[in-house]
Amino acid sequence: MPVIFNEGEIQKECIREGVFVQRLITPERVKSDYISTERLHLDPKIEIDFSVEKDSLAWFHVISGSVLLNGEFGEKELNRDYFVLLPPSLKARVSSDEGALLFKATVPRAYRFDKYWETSEMDIRFVDWTKEPVLNSEFDERRRIYMLTPQLSGTKAAKGEMIIYPPGTKAANHHHEGAEHFQVILKGSATFYVDDIPHSVRAGDTIYIYDNERHYFINDGEEELSFIEYFVPGVYKTVWAEGANICTWSPSGLNIKGGKPSREVKAHSSAEAHSIKEL
Repeated sequence: MPVIFNEGEIQKECIREGVFVQRLITPERVKSDYISTERLHLDPKIEIDFSVEKDSLAWFHVISGSVLLNGEFGEKELNRDYFVLLPPSLKARVSSDEGALLFKATVPRAYRFDKYWETSEMDIRFVDWTKEPVLNSEFDERRRIYMLTPQLSGTKAAKGEMIIYPPGTKAANHHHEGAEHFQVILKGSATFYVDDIPHSVRAGDTIYIYDNERHYFINDGEEELSFIEYFVPGVYKTVWAEGANICTWSPSGLNIKGGKPSREVKAHSSAEAHSIKEL
């Protein structure tokens, strides 16, 4: 069964003066040590260590406010438009003049999910996701933006993307083999089906899905649904229900703001995945 909970249900812990954490995905909560996630609340004029263990892979994005990330790479001012990949052994500190709220994910012992693990191929990456290319679903009005790829991270230990569902859109029923994954709902509400059981979900929810659990979203709300989903490991097989439309996404040639994207990407298709009928 999936684990579904809302950030509003998680108590804030004070880990030092001016810094509060909400521990979201934990081994105790999901009975898995593949990944941990947290929300960090920084008061104004606070600086904290943001270093990464030598065998871990981490990433974060700004939910509100702005921060300054400092390290050997220099310094970078970041707002909610940025997704940041933090490679193994990174030494960094983050500060905020006016206060900020951050989402951070960490894959401990990430080498176990990539037999070609090579830290020399990894570096810090700053991605302005609002300038990234948007892919359009060939079956409806859903949109997709890559957030974490092997090309970006230098490892296949994890993969992630943002997906946007206008009202009335839905995905096909499917499951994944070889990976666990989770969604963080950023906006809107929907009905989320897992093994044909409906669950009402909303902004602020985390959904943790295990290997082989069949699932899909229906945006039956009145506003746009958007969420970020991540897979650990980043290589897996997708299996579609019999008769389902295999998700195929084509480049729009635009970013989410309607301008020219920062790079080009090819079409994405799960056509190489299997249908239930083929198994």
